[in-house]
Amino acid sequence: MSALLTTEELAQHPQWRIFDCRHDLANAELGAQQYAQSHIPSALFAHLDRDLSGVKTGSNGRHPLPEAKSFIGWLGKQGLKPTDMVVCYDGGPGAMASRLWWMLRWVGHEQAAVLDGGLAKWQRESRPVTAEVPSFPAAPYSGKAKASMHASLAIVEKKLKRAALIDARAPARYRGESEPIDPVAGRIPGAKNRFNSDNLTPEGVFKSPELLRSELEKILSDRNPSEVINYCGSGVAACHNALAMEIAGLTGSRVYIGSWSEWSADPTRPISRSA
Repeated sequence: MSALLTTEELAQHPQWRIFDCRHDLANAELGAQQYAQSHIPSALFAHLDRDLSGVKTGSNGRHPLPEAKSFIGWLGKQGLKPTDMVVCYDGGPGAMASRLWWMLRWVGHEQAAVLDGGLAKWQRESRPVTAEVPSFPAAPYSGKAKASMHASLAIVEKKLKRAALIDARAPARYRGESEPIDPVAGRIPGAKNRFNSDNLTPEGVFKSPELLRSELEKILSDRNPSEVINYCGSGVAACHNALAMEIAGLTGSRVYIGSWSEWSADPTRPISRSA
């Protein structure tokens, strides 16, 4: 099953499980409010802060990875079965939806995909929406985290000089010229920049696998995808780049969920800025 699905494919499979992942970093409750007003039929809501993040300590990033057992327990409460096909969507670009997609893959739920174009494309095509909140009976869910998908802080520190770090933030943030969210500007030393928005066409859907592969291979510079560690500000846009790599057939990369918000929390860690 592809990691990316079209609106037409979703419309043809009403039995698939759907999750609305809309979120605004400047207004944490906006996504839930929008979901309450209207969403794709049968979709449940996944809140980035409450459902897809762990407990913040002040030094582990803005959206730390939850314990695997905690996330697996949440999946069970949603009534998800290991055999279910899951479709994740957000307002359109796919970064928030990619976070849930990545986390599902992380705990072994391979049948998961992001809706290309998200709700914006779904509504442009005049497809149905509803305010009705579906109900699914809770059921035990079994899963196990894949260590090979996640790069912890310790792994990033250990592999700092050898890993292919890719920063998904906007170029100005990558260069350290501005930082609208985190207290410190800059990047992890050695990182290259792939702004996650560059994965999309002007119409808001993902570029073709061939074009993505061509663009990403220029950044990789002959490095194996398994050497890549994607990061961003807090482990969301990085999942978008991981998804783009998957679409392009460049599989095996990791995501550093703590990302810049964790890395920069300790002033003793090295940072880089462009001249």
